[in-house]
Amino acid sequence: MSKTLDAVPDADGGVRLLEPSGVIGPRRVFVVVLDEPPHLISETTALSEAALAQDWLIPEEDAAWQHLQPGKSS
Repeated sequence: MSKTLDAVPDADGGVRLLEPSGVIGPRRVFVVVLDEPPHLISETTALSEAALAQDWLIPEEDAAWQHLQPGKSS
């Protein structure tokens, strides 16, 4: 099974995964260095997403912002 994971190299030449790998035991890896900066999400943002979603992902919230959606009107 192949799996693609997002990671960034550190100053010592190591690689830090940006997500859990779910890999059990030693495995062979192939590293590709992309010519673009990493897309980093702060730990605070990641941890607060579930809590904020409880308030944001409700029909009342959608209705309150509907007037800002293109092609939709109240």
